[in-house]
Amino acid sequence: MSRHGRQDGRSRAVFRDRCASGTRQRLLRRPHRGVRAFTDLARHQRGYLLLEWIRQAEQDAPKPMKGYAGFLRQDLDAVTAGLTLRWSSGVVEGHVNRVGTLKRAMYGRASFELLRARILTQP
Repeated sequence: MSRHGRQDGRSRAVFRDRCASGTRQRLLRRPHRGVRAFTDLARHQRGYLLLEWIRQAEQDAPKPMKGYAGFLRQDLDAVTAGLTLRWSSGVVEGHVNRVGTLKRAMYGRASFELLRARILTQP
């Protein structure tokens, strides 16, 4: 690299050789496998495999994926339930979001009774 952030001829050649040799593909293979495995867990509700995925990620995944695996481990029961059970709290979260939006829109403009009526009458 040159002093001004541009690639010089030698840097370009090294980069081209590394890409051609498959180094880049080998570097991306492990993280790609981990992401695909987690996607499979979530898509097919295979929460029983989550602990194994976390162990694998903590051993040989890149640092960001290790951090994500650590966060999942902190609340393992809830994450496993979310990846295993067919029930979802999406509907409840949608209503909470709607109520919050109404409150923000009506803040300082109307009485509590009007806010209550709008929350209870809107679908």
